[in-house]
Amino acid sequence: MWKWIQAFASPRNFYQTSAKIIPWMMVPFIALSLLGLYWGLVLSPSDYQQGESVRIMYVHVPAAWMSLFIYIVMAVSGAIGLIWQIKLAHVVAKVSAPIGAVFTLLALITGSVWGKPMWGTWWVWDARLTSELILLFLYLAYISLNNAFDNPKTASKASAILAIVGLVNIPIIYYSVEWWNSLHQGSSISVNKISMQIDMFIALMLISFAFKFLYAALVLMRARDEVLVQEQNSRWVKEVIGDQ
Repeated sequence: MWKWIQAFASPRNFYQTSAKIIPWMMVPFIALSLLGLYWGLVLSPSDYQQGESVRIMYVHVPAAWMSLFIYIVMAVSGAIGLIWQIKLAHVVAKVSAPIGAVFTLLALITGSVWGKPMWGTWWVWDARLTSELILLFLYLAYISLNNAFDNPKTASKASAILAIVGLVNIPIIYYSVEWWNSLHQGSSISVNKISMQIDMFIALMLISFAFKFLYAALVLMRARDEVLVQEQNSRWVKEVIGDQ
């Protein structure tokens, strides 16, 4: 298993193999998105309290989940790059940051749109909202720090340390509604129970998996470009450019 990972982590092998994987990520993304939107907008019922505005959930909740998931991937990749000196791990962390920032911004915007009819305001300095906003700032700080150094190795190490330190915010976001008095509703999905109608749950899961396939495809596409930039003086890159 480790030998396969090492082989895939080779820039040349990654560039060649990832081209074959990307279509297998995009097709499920499109299929699951269409099915999820149909399930969420047509088949799932409106909420007895929130009415039709509950349908914002099918974008807001998966986007919020992705904002946490991508940051964890980014931090773990940075740690792998620091410990085992695998350049591709730093590449994955670097290209994940803008994607995670977009998902975080999407979660904040849709949350504000959802909060307006529920709370009567676009924004409150609630523990969940504030910690999610801090997550956006962490993404932006990572991107800025990664671009602040002329030496790519120094940039990768410094930004990886920032990402690892920032992990402390993830449990704060997740447990904020339990640790503090919060306007934000608690989790409707846990290991022990699902506190929503089954059609709502199915739509939520379909969009959630669609977003994960989208993230995987975007990471592979952006990582391929980043690998070409970092390995531009390598013979295999010149061969690739020559073939094109």
